[in-house]
Amino acid sequence: MSLTDIVADSKMAELEIVEEDPNVDEMQSTTEHIRESTVSTYLSEHARFARQWFIRYATPDMVSEWLVGHGYGPDPEMPENLSSLTDSYAKATHSGRNSVTSELFQDMVVCPKKKKQNMSNNLSRKELQQHLKSLKEPDLLMELIRDIANELDVDTLCHKILVNVSILTNSDRGSLFLAKGPRGSRYLVAKLFDVTPDSVLQDALDAAVDEEGESRIPPIPFGVGIAGHVALTKECVNIKDAYQDPRFNKDIDTRTGYRTVSVMCQPILNFQGDVIGVAQCINKVTGDHQFTEQDQEVFRKYLTFCGIGVQNAQLFEMSVREFKRNQLLLSLAKSIFEETSSLDRLINKIMVKVEELLQCEKCRVYLVDTEQEDLVLQRLDNFDEKSSSLPPIFKPRKFSKPQDVIFTTIFELRRDEQEVRQPSLKDLSGSEAAHVYFARHVVATEQTFNWSGTDDEIKVVRKSNIAAVPPDFPSEKLKSRILSIPIFNSENKVIGVAQLVNKSKGQIFTDCDINTLEAFSIFCGLGIYNTQMYENASKLMAKQKVALEVLSYHASSSLEETKKLMTTPIPTGETFKLYSFHFSDFHLSDDDTCQAALRMFIDLDLITKFRIPYQVMCRWILSVKKNYRPVIYHNWRHALNVTQTVFSMLLTGQMKDLFTDIEIMALLVACLCHDLDHRGTNNSFQTKIESPLAILYSTSTMEHHHFDQCVMILNSEGNNIFQFLSPEEYKSIISVVESAILSTDLALYFKKKDSFLNLVKSGDPDWTNPQNKELLRGMMMTACDVSAICKPWEVQRKVAELVAGEFFQQGDLEKERLKEQPIAMMDRDKKDELPAMQVGFIDCICLPVYEALVEVQPELNPLLQGCLENRKNWQALANDKHKKETELFTFRNGTNKKSENNRQLNGMVHLPQTVCYIPDNSRGCFKDGREISRRSEKEEIFLPSCSIQTYKQRAPFWESVHRPVTV
Repeated sequence: MSLTDIVADSKMAELEIVEEDPNVDEMQSTTEHIRESTVSTYLSEHARFARQWFIRYATPDMVSEWLVGHGYGPDPEMPENLSSLTDSYAKATHSGRNSVTSELFQDMVVCPKKKKQNMSNNLSRKELQQHLKSLKEPDLLMELIRDIANELDVDTLCHKILVNVSILTNSDRGSLFLAKGPRGSRYLVAKLFDVTPDSVLQDALDAAVDEEGESRIPPIPFGVGIAGHVALTKECVNIKDAYQDPRFNKDIDTRTGYRTVSVMCQPILNFQGDVIGVAQCINKVTGDHQFTEQDQEVFRKYLTFCGIGVQNAQLFEMSVREFKRNQLLLSLAKSIFEETSSLDRLINKIMVKVEELLQCEKCRVYLVDTEQEDLVLQRLDNFDEKSSSLPPIFKPRKFSKPQDVIFTTIFELRRDEQEVRQPSLKDLSGSEAAHVYFARHVVATEQTFNWSGTDDEIKVVRKSNIAAVPPDFPSEKLKSRILSIPIFNSENKVIGVAQLVNKSKGQIFTDCDINTLEAFSIFCGLGIYNTQMYENASKLMAKQKVALEVLSYHASSSLEETKKLMTTPIPTGETFKLYSFHFSDFHLSDDDTCQAALRMFIDLDLITKFRIPYQVMCRWILSVKKNYRPVIYHNWRHALNVTQTVFSMLLTGQMKDLFTDIEIMALLVACLCHDLDHRGTNNSFQTKIESPLAILYSTSTMEHHHFDQCVMILNSEGNNIFQFLSPEEYKSIISVVESAILSTDLALYFKKKDSFLNLVKSGDPDWTNPQNKELLRGMMMTACDVSAICKPWEVQRKVAELVAGEFFQQGDLEKERLKEQPIAMMDRDKKDELPAMQVGFIDCICLPVYEALVEVQPELNPLLQGCLENRKNWQALANDKHKKETELFTFRNGTNKKSENNRQLNGMVHLPQTVCYIPDNSRGCFKDGREISRRSEKEEIFLPSCSIQTYKQRAPFWESVHRPVTV
């Protein structure tokens, strides 16, 4: 044990936990001293609590000391523990590779604070002081030099230096500053402050920082104050009265309440003569309380050896830090090869390790939108206007300005949190907006950006417009210290930014920090690239599955079908009632529906305006129809109804003048294609079953698929109705089509609804504004998609039953395949709640959009009135639920089966001559187990009897409408 350790131990003995005295009154158990035996007993009796406390608060050094103390050695199974770096070292030393310093290095890494025992242990503090006083100056100097000669821990070394200096110079206390920063901007950091000869190391370390772990003394630039002057000039300063020296900072005395009189300050130099620190003695306690020239000389001689010790300790600290950094990088490399399936988990691991090593307030990773992958939205340099298709391409984005940079995802790890979160740009738009500006600047310049937040840097930013920081951006929001480094992929293109905010203890980011973060960014880039490649491969496999499924089911319309439609006279719009808001397709045949669709394009003069060959127009309509599946509701007829609604809104509702020809064409195309290849299930179901579509599209799953199907048909031979558009027009119309189709996702409707309502309420919205017009188109698409709610009651009720039938099918699938209870609107057992659910649907979705559209164009009022009328009808049914259960139902023969004719015997209902239709190739089953099916289109099935419960459940769907209804 060193001399300083003996002094420290004698001081610590005064602060030890009070040993339990059996004679002490029980009342003293509430004193400020916690008894050691009490704590030990509690921990022994609460092993689970002790274990949890140790897991949460034990430091790596504590773990290492325990392992070494119990003879286990370093634990190779602790990759997250920084002290586990000794694992690889131990393997190296046991494999024959050893050196003179290997044992010393291992001791310092495993247990750097472990005290070495020697014969001086038995000396008390008083005996030590007497021993030192008996020594002559040369012997005393050598004794103190030996005390620090083998000390490689910087904290312990600095404390020993100050204690020994106080003994040498008879000073009351001392402080030690270490030099930091690059050449040209060097500064001093207070390592230990106001250390007395009898102080304890841990107390001195605690006194040097505040409650938040920040240094109590701010960094001191070279040339500022007494210590800064000494660091700059390398000259000793001996001041008899500090208050008479203008370089002395009186604020420190004011804060501490201590009175500084005499000060002696010397530089600590390395072997090259560079300043690596400054030592300061305060208030000599003997003589006239002033430091003499002899004190200066002894101080200088001792600090000469101290310079060697500090340099060695710093080099050793750097080697340990580098060792830890290499271990973390190896761990990162392992994580990269192990974690390839999830980018989120990979970045989570990387950020946790970065925060462990660099200790900062926040750590972020920004991912850049580097590629524009939207199908057929890019202009081809060699585009052929005569081509019938426009294949997609991918072009990397180039950022000439920070404003052009778009971040797709932001990951953030805070020092006081355990989980990585993903804030949005809106979340960072307040006090942390500057962080985003600097990240964009790094992407645009592809250079590291180290921001210290000084006044001079702020002036430079405002003068040169670096990082595109707005001129009126508050200066106080630029005070953070931010280190931002670009992340490159294998092609040396920036794909993201790694950013650290506010290093702990108020320090600025050094070159060492930059080197460390650059190394991490390389691994981060490799990891992101590998993970994205894996995700791309997964998407390609999903696309392949979807493509095979689509190709096996869909095909382009044949030329024979096309010629038939081309040669058929197309009735007028009045014949089909296309101009009416009360249009219904129930009376139309399949051929009639295609003719009606064609008539809408003809009446809007779109075929002429867009120079569409008549054969291409006809074939495209037939191909679109063929790509709809025969599901109960979201089929071709639904698409036709949606298209007719937007047609009537444009002409009858007089909305046409608000849009360009391209927008009108895009709206009709979007309406006709908005549910292409619908499977009769919603986005949530696709996600639950982990379908290829859900893997391919994370949001608005089915809507993205509908758009892709639309593009696929356009790119099919003989179906490109946009073939004579210029590249710019093609890009524009496809963009509007995509936006319109995606707007049919009700999740997007709820996000945009309030913005649209506020815009309408503003009084005089500008519909020439592109953003306002896009919002209007989106609301129109929603209004058209749910327009069945505005039809006459007979039509509305039949459509509602079709929708319910499709929903119930999904609910049955959820019960059967997922073993889940579906929501009420998809639960067949809760179909009696349909009226109430319809009222809620109208109030939540339909009425707000129709009321707003009427404000835009009063001619759309019939839609609103139809919606209100149907709400009354549904509300009436909801209010009379019991009556609905027993109401009369009209069957195929049109006669009413009165309740008295349905004789109830022994809990059974007999239905004389009751007939229902079942579509071809379909089967059904009552709840009592009896199976029903059909073998031919005209076969009638007689249901002589069924249970009362079955009758109530099935009767509403036995009503014969114009099309067969599945029982």
